[in-house]
Amino acid sequence: LAYTQCSTLMELFVLIVGAGPAGLATAACLSEHSVPYLIVEREDCSASLWRNRAYDRLKLHLAKEFCALPYMPFPADTPTYVPREEFVKYLDRYIERFGIQPRFCTAVESAAYDVGSKRWAITAHDTVTGEEILYEARYLVVATGENGVGRIPEIPGLESFPGETIHSSIYKSGGSYAGQRVLVVGSGNSGMEIAYDLATHGADTSIVIRSPVHIVKRESIRMGMTLVKHMPVTMVDYLIVMINNFVFGDLSRHGIVRPKIGPFLLKAKAGRSPVIDVGTVELIKKEVIKVFRGISEIVGNEVSFEDGKESSFDAIVFATGYKSTANNWLKDDKCMLNDDGLPNKGYPNHWKGENGLYCAGLSRRGLAGIAMDANNIANDIVSVADHVSV
Repeated sequence: LAYTQCSTLMELFVLIVGAGPAGLATAACLSEHSVPYLIVEREDCSASLWRNRAYDRLKLHLAKEFCALPYMPFPADTPTYVPREEFVKYLDRYIERFGIQPRFCTAVESAAYDVGSKRWAITAHDTVTGEEILYEARYLVVATGENGVGRIPEIPGLESFPGETIHSSIYKSGGSYAGQRVLVVGSGNSGMEIAYDLATHGADTSIVIRSPVHIVKRESIRMGMTLVKHMPVTMVDYLIVMINNFVFGDLSRHGIVRPKIGPFLLKAKAGRSPVIDVGTVELIKKEVIKVFRGISEIVGNEVSFEDGKESSFDAIVFATGYKSTANNWLKDDKCMLNDDGLPNKGYPNHWKGENGLYCAGLSRRGLAGIAMDANNIANDIVSVADHVSV
C-alpha cells in the first residue's frame, strides 16, 4: 500500500508493540498501576498465533496454575491442561476485564530513540488504509513474541521436492494427510505432537530427531515445577529423569537420546523445553512412527538422511521453530536483542534495556515468564517515572 501523508503525531507515555499474551499481560499490569498506554498490533485480532496459527489438538503444555496471566487465574472448572480454544476464550475475558483496546492492523516500521527529546520515535502504518502513523513514547515495550515468523532450514535440494512443504504454524490437522507419507522435521513439542496427530489420522509418519531431547510425562513436569521452588534444581532433575526412565525405558535404541544436562537446568540455561509426551513415544516404539537422523539432501521425493538411509515422502512439515521479528524494526536497542531477536542478557535480567526500552515474552519461559516480565516492566516504569502523565 502507498502511504498517505500523516497530519498528526500521537504522543504517548507507553507504547506496547504486540497484542499477544505478553502485550496483553503488560497492558493489564500497567492498568493496575493507572499507567496510560497504547497497544498496537499488526494483525486484525489479538493473540493471532493462538487463534490462527495453532494446530487443532494443541493444549497448553503446562498445568493451568503455571499459565495464568497476572491478576486473573483460570476459572476453577477449566481443565488442568487448557485446550487452545479455552485459552483463546480466557484471553478474550482478560481483554474485557482490563478494558484493553488494541489498535489492530497497525504495523510498526521503525522505532528509534531520540536523545534530544528522550523519547522513542516510532513510525507505523495502517495495513488497511495505508495511512502512515507517527508515535512518540517515553517508554517502549517489545511484546511481539518469540514466534514472529516460522523458521525453515536450508536443506540441499529442498526446492526440488514436488510435494507439499509447510511450516508447523500452517498445520491444522492430520485429517487431510491420511494415506500419505509425511515427514515431520523437528522433535520439539510441536513436532512430536504433530507426528502423533498425523499417525492417528492414518498418515505414514516419520520424524527427524537430530539432537538429544528430554521426553517426559505431563504429571512429572507439573511435580517438578512445584518441587523446584523448594529443592535444588539438580535434585529435581535427577528425580524427574529417574521417573521418566522408568516410564519410558531406554529410548536410545529407538533413536531418542537424552541430553546429559537435566530438563529443568537445560531449560534455565538454554531455553530448551522438554517434550511432553502425548502418546508419540508408544507409536515410535511400535514403529508406527519411524525415526530418522538429520536430512543431508533432497532429490525430488527422495530424502537422504545423515545415517545413510533414504525414503520417499509426499509432504514435509517443518516444526523447526520460529524467530522474532523485532529486529526488523527496532533500532538503537543498545544490544538488548541478539540476531534472533531474543534478549542478550540472561534471565532474570533480560526484560530491561536502556532509555525506557523493555521486552516482554522473549525469555523462552512460556506464559509464566510472560507474567513475570509484565509485572517487572510495570513496576519498573512506576518506580522510575517522576509522575504518571504524558
